[in-house]
Parts: sequence; C-alpha cells; structure tokens
Amino acid sequence: ILIMIKSETDLKKILESIDHKGYPAYKETKGAYQFGKYILTIEHVQGDPFAAPSQVRLVVSGKSAGLPSECYDKRHKRIAVQDYLLRKLAFEISKKSFDAKGSGKSGLLSISHCGQEILERSACQINAENGDVTIRMEIGFPAYGRTINAKELEKILFQILPEIINKVMLYKNMDKNELKETICLAENQFFIRNELKNRGFVAFIADGSILPRESGVSAKPLKNAVKFHTPESMRVEMSLPNGNAVCGMGIPEGITLIVGGGYHGKSTLLEALEKGVYNHISGDGREYVITNAEAVKVRAEDGRSISGTDISMFINNLPSRVNTKSFYTENASGSTSQAANVVEAMETGCKVLFIDEDTSATNFMIRDELMQLVVAKDKEPITPYIDRIRDLYNRFGVSTVLVAGSSGEYFEKADRIIQMDEYRVLDITESAKKIAQMYQSQTREVKKEEKMSETQIPDCDRIALPYKEWIGERIKIKVNKTDDLNISKDNIDTRYLEQLVDIEQLRAIGYIMVHMNEYMFGKNKSLQNAVSEVIELLEKEGFEGIMKGKYVPCDLAIPRKQEILMSINRFRKLKLQKSKNC
Repeated sequence: ILIMIKSETDLKKILESIDHKGYPAYKETKGAYQFGKYILTIEHVQGDPFAAPSQVRLVVSGKSAGLPSECYDKRHKRIAVQDYLLRKLAFEISKKSFDAKGSGKSGLLSISHCGQEILERSACQINAENGDVTIRMEIGFPAYGRTINAKELEKILFQILPEIINKVMLYKNMDKNELKETICLAENQFFIRNELKNRGFVAFIADGSILPRESGVSAKPLKNAVKFHTPESMRVEMSLPNGNAVCGMGIPEGITLIVGGGYHGKSTLLEALEKGVYNHISGDGREYVITNAEAVKVRAEDGRSISGTDISMFINNLPSRVNTKSFYTENASGSTSQAANVVEAMETGCKVLFIDEDTSATNFMIRDELMQLVVAKDKEPITPYIDRIRDLYNRFGVSTVLVAGSSGEYFEKADRIIQMDEYRVLDITESAKKIAQMYQSQTREVKKEEKMSETQIPDCDRIALPYKEWIGERIKIKVNKTDDLNISKDNIDTRYLEQLVDIEQLRAIGYIMVHMNEYMFGKNKSLQNAVSEVIELLEKEGFEGIMKGKYVPCDLAIPRKQEILMSINRFRKLKLQKSKNC
C-alpha cells in the first residue's frame, strides 16, 4: 500500500491551523511525516482527551539506526534485541509522560511494559532484511477541556520524541556491552533449547538459578532465596557458545515425579519449569531454566465448555450413552475437564505435560484399591491418569512431570523421583522405588498394566465452523489481565491457561481468532493445522499478516500456538466438529 509521506513542516502547519479548535479537528493530523532519521505515522486519533490515547508508529531506517546485522540475522537474536530496545524506550518514555499538560490523558506517553519473559511484541520490531526499526506507542493528544492545545502536542512530537529516539534507537548511542550481553544470553538460551532435543531432556535448570518469586503478584526473583543445586546423579554440563560451560539438572524424557512436604518448593519448581517455555531476561534468576517450548500445564477446570473433544481414552461408558469420542458439555466436571485438557494439549503437538496434584481432580489422577473393591470396574467410567501415563509416553512420546504430595501411587510408574527438601533437590529414585516395592508386596498384588486399545487412541482432528457474529462488523477486543478475553461482547475464560504470562499475548489471541474466523474456519482445516498456519504467518509477516491492511495496535505480543488453540477450545459459542478427513 503506497502512502504519501509529508514533511515535518507540513505537520507543523496542520497543528497551527487546528490550534484551539474542537478536539475532532485532531483527525486532520492522520498520516505519515518524514522526521529526518525516522518516519512518524499517526495511525489512530482518539475521539476526545478522555478516550483511549492516540496511536503512532515511528520507523527508524536501518541506515539511521545503524544496528549491525549480527543483532538481527537470527530470529532469536532479533527478538532479544527488540526486547532490549523496548525496555530502554519504556524507561525513557516514562520519564517524559505528562510533561505536556492538559485535561484527561493529555500528554500521556505510553509503550509496552515488559515483564520477566522475552516476547515478540508489536511495540518494537526490527526488519530482518534491512534493519529498519518500528516503534508503536500511545500518545494522549493534549487539550484544555475539549479544545485542542496544539503547542503541547508540538512539544511532544518535535522535542520529546526526537530526543528519546536519538538517545535509545541509534546504535552509536547504545551501551555496546549491554547489547552484546543481551545477544550472548539469547544465543546461549537458544543453544540449550536445542540441546534438550539432542540429549532427550524435557528441561534443564542451571545451578545457581533462583526459582522462588518475590510474591504472588510479582514475578521478580525472591531476595535471599535458596539457589538451585543439582543432585550429582542428575548433573549435566552444557558447553555454551558464549562463555563458560554451565552445569545443572537435566530432566529426562519419560515420567518424572516431584515429591516433598508442604512449602518445601514442589510447586515452585513446577512453576519455574512451566514458565521455562519462554526465555527470561538477565537478572531474573531463571535465565537458564529452559523447558521444551511446547510443554503444557494441565489441570482440572470445573465448569469449562468442551466441544467435540475425544476424551474416550480417559472417560467411557457414561450414563445415558453419552458419546465420549466426540464429547460436548457446557459445564464440565473436574475429571472430564482435565481429560479434555490433556487431549487438547496433545492436539497442539505437546510432548511434555506438567501436572500439579493440588490443581487436579483426584478421581482423574488415581483410584485406590479399596475404591476398586467397593465400586466395580464396569460401574466406573473413568480410567485414571495413572493407568494411562505410561502409554502416553511409550505410544505418543508424551512425557509427564507430576507434583505429588499426598499419594505414593505414582512411585511405581515414575522413571525419576525428585524430592524437594527446604528448596533443595534430592534424587530419591532408588530408595523410593525400594519402599514402593516393599509396600506393594505386603499389601497387594502388582497389577499387570493394561494397554490402551486402538479404539481408545484419541482422535484430535477437529475443525471450527465460522462464527457469523464476527463477520462484517467492527470487532472490539478487550482483555482483563490474562483471565478474560472479550471479543465483541463474547467472553472467553482464560484464567486457567497458566502459561499465558502477558496481557498482550491474550489481546493478540483475540485478533488472531478474528482473523482465523474469517480466513480459516469452515475450510475443513484441522484446528492444529490452522493454528500452525497462523503462527507461520506471524513469523513471516508479523502482526500485519493478521490485520489485513488495518493499523497494528501497539500492545500485542505473539502467543504460543498452545494458548491460541486452548483459547479457541474455551469459546462457548464456537462450533467445533470432526473433520470430514477423519
């Protein structure tokens, strides 16, 4: 799309002509303007000074920015450098916000606030071909009452922004050592992530890592926390491309059990592992906590809707002959929701499941001997996870990392047993196995493991039918933290998607779902293929690929395909059904 680029002088003339007019006259400023080293585009103008701020885009040419190609020649390095620049920008912008005065949001300068994870965001993007740097941010266009104060906007656009761009976005003014350390860390993290596959690990945790967080509302590391130390039997060494070798714990593929007393660090370890699907910034304490990038945390989720999911590997022979090969409900129980969550995680291509006993349905996880004696097997529709955990790995290559604090049933199944003792890690596999064998020989016969039948293999091939209410209307997307996604008043409950770490990921999922609804749903494409296509589109074209000519909001972050698919599964009004290819 060709856009006429005006000069900064043209923008000054417009501001002079609309000064002291009614606020709607600010819309005359929309357009692109050349500002020496960068192009400023005013993409959206707010309706009044109390509305959501205006959105602007700044593109600094690769020649002006001067970033060496080694800063962005690989995707993982490019994302890390974008994150680094964005944090610097946010710091400088926060110091200048509201320097320009007025009513409502007048003078507000705002850009993405990054958390501990390194995400690809619309707020700062580097063109991989030419090094152009794009910045998207919000500005509250100044006014007194609802009368334009153009002098104050001129102050923002012609003084404040050029100073910030010159200070932060030009390579010659950057801290070269900090930038180099950012790139080196990204390369090390990328190397370890690849080594997981090569060595048959689901995760790696470096010695010295700090796993506990500051509080339930802060993701920053806890001060004076016990640092992670690997038991000798699980110690591995990684020779990093930058710096010395790093030692730590490699968690092998298979079944790993994490046990220990209450408040000794079991859930803290699991939470660190589930967040290890993302890279973390220097100083976070989890820089080298690296997990298989497609791992999924699953739990019970009472009340969620389920649409066409095959849960027959866990649930069968329900009363009234309910079809569990294609299960529908508006109000799932703990067991049916967790069964659906496991199968839907497999649908995303997940090869590692994280499960915490505390957030699981007990009857989904185990069924002890006494209960089996009292309630006959043919009267119990649930095949518990303990009876499927080995088949999941042997047959589908799906590993499990499970936190257990009250039941020893999984000792027999586990390949590796880790005990957390005052945040110290102990490998108790051998001793726990011996005790479990003694207990079994004294109390019961060891059951012969039942293999999953061919009819119980889950069929994950589903498609989505278009949702007509989202077609041909102006779509509004709202989010509430990472708990709730609202698309044109249709609500999706996402509070139990525990690996969503940023509100901008959830907002992006909203736009992605709208795009998929228009261009992918109803084409007889399986959900997993459709989501894979949209991820490829985002990696190739960025957010522009899903916005189809509309301006890209400044507050989006690329989510994982797992969270996209799991959000789709939770939309109660979307019809999901088996593909004709099944």
